[in-house]
Amino acid sequence: MKEFGYERVFDVPAAVALLDADPDARCLGGGTNLVDLMKTGVERPARLVDVRELPLGEIELTPDGGLRIGATVTNSDLAAHPDVRRRYPMLAQAVLAGASGQLRNMATVGGNLLQRTRCGYFTDLAKPCNKRTPGSGCPAIEGEHHNAAILGASAHCVAVHPSDMGVALAALDAVVTYETVDGPGELALAEFYAPVGETPHVETALPPGALITAVTLPPAPVAALSRYRKVRERASYAFAIGSVAAALDVRDGAVHEVRLAFGAVASRPWRAREAERVLTGGPATAEAFAAAADAELAAAETLPHNGYKVTLMRNLVVAVLTELAEEAAR
Repeated sequence: MKEFGYERVFDVPAAVALLDADPDARCLGGGTNLVDLMKTGVERPARLVDVRELPLGEIELTPDGGLRIGATVTNSDLAAHPDVRRRYPMLAQAVLAGASGQLRNMATVGGNLLQRTRCGYFTDLAKPCNKRTPGSGCPAIEGEHHNAAILGASAHCVAVHPSDMGVALAALDAVVTYETVDGPGELALAEFYAPVGETPHVETALPPGALITAVTLPPAPVAALSRYRKVRERASYAFAIGSVAAALDVRDGAVHEVRLAFGAVASRPWRAREAERVLTGGPATAEAFAAAADAELAAAETLPHNGYKVTLMRNLVVAVLTELAEEAAR
């Protein structure tokens, strides 16, 4: 492991000043992803800025009835919070599906958003990877790619984003707040992750030296009836091969409002807006749910060994929305 400096900070201005002064500095929250990547040599920061003591560990109601989640809130505290469980159950379920209790006790909300892909080529320094070394190539396209992206990928990268929490946040129209030396800023989660394109190493739209301070959830009454469903290759904690975050409001048998986001199918949490458009105002039936999934997945571009994800996601959408519709009818 490369030698690195270490600074523990206790206020946001101090953290931002350190990050701005050193382009090779990284924030250290729970370290559940960053430290692993440092051990393998994928990440080689010159300095770690320990942000765990920053006053960003609260979950608070906003004046408009939403929820503000501090960046250093642990995943365990997020999943257990009564307002999250009652008003945004898909988020609590996504966090619980993401990792073991030990990891949830350490991992933070801000760090979860910034975790990097678990693609084997990215984590293996002996292999080329455009995300790790721009211009070196993407061997996954011709190699092992059974869990590669089917939506929004490019010829430069087919890796998927690993976050479960991020999928629920995408469906909930979350907004990420950050701080820089020039002042505060915010990004809707839909704009937070950069498209793959020709620059897969550019993963977010955060400005240089930015510190994530909070994630805000707007009021979403539809989310009271919501669910997160994750498919993985083993029953114990593992990264998804496909997941769905869904919320549904059915009135008189028709879809009044719906939220859908997919996980493990793209380089970022994928908001299924075409499926939402197709569903809104139509019947809340399995046939309609399947047609909406097909509309969203029409843009899928598969490789020889990941085409199963199209069928998997279609079936997952139908199953989750059908369950929610039946629950709404009770």
